[in-house]
Amino acid sequence: MEANVTDFQMQVYEACKDIPEGVVSTYKYLAEAVGCNSSRAIGQALKRNPFAPEVPCHRVIKTDLSLGGFYGMDDGPEVERKRKRLEAEGVLFSEGKLEDESLLYCF
Repeated sequence: MEANVTDFQMQVYEACKDIPEGVVSTYKYLAEAVGCNSSRAIGQALKRNPFAPEVPCHRVIKTDLSLGGFYGMDDGPEVERKRKRLEAEGVLFSEGKLEDESLLYCF
């Protein structure tokens, strides 16, 4: 375990690793998977993810199916990098939302 990684963060990272390539999940679904009631806590854990890309935090999006943030940023080059990573996996967004809801992974 990394020195500055909490048990909660490790739970989040382990669950996140279950999201297959080519699909996405939501902060809410990930929260439910680890027994947490806070999507924000999931976001905070993911923005500190020291194991990327092995822990594919780019595959977690907002409950409204919009892209969400990346590395603690809500817009700009980091979020664009998230979008491009997902696009390379076949996950596309149109008008700011996930195009194909069948690509939503529910633990």
